[in-house]
Amino acid sequence: MSTEAQYRQVVLRCKELFLKKNHDYGTAWRILRLSSITDQIYIKAQRIRTLQETGVNKVGEGIEPEFVGIINYCVMALIQMQLATNADTRTDIPTDELEELYDKQMNGVMNLLFAKNHDYGEAWRQMRVSSMTDLILMKLLRTKQIEDNQGATLISEGVDANYMDMINYAVFCLIKLTLE
Repeated sequence: MSTEAQYRQVVLRCKELFLKKNHDYGTAWRILRLSSITDQIYIKAQRIRTLQETGVNKVGEGIEPEFVGIINYCVMALIQMQLATNADTRTDIPTDELEELYDKQMNGVMNLLFAKNHDYGEAWRQMRVSSMTDLILMKLLRTKQIEDNQGATLISEGVDANYMDMINYAVFCLIKLTLE
């Protein structure tokens, strides 16, 4: 199966869960500040790392649902950023509109992936899931630093690029864990 087909399969799985949770909870996450979403992603990535290092799972859910959570929280963050530029403060977004927002963000992330994947020659396929987990954690620390600096950077990419990279690493991990 091609990278694109595998990627789209993972994204569909994530989107289905996102929409089911939206049915249950609505868009209550709209109340979260970007830094709070970043912290939620951090919690998930740290749990993955702990499970990888200890092999002990006391909650019952493995690491795959945590990678799905990272992807969906990153999409939430990107949606929050997009809506903030339009001064849209609604906390209740209709499902059809939310699905369009999700698709728009994931299409942008997929375009980035295909460009980088071409240039890097699918290097991620030779990487360990634990290394990609560490890269997600590093991207989170970078994101937190940028947030703490009120978004100001001298030469670095902004938080949106970091969220996009985290999505791609999490998708790669899910491909390696479930589809290969």
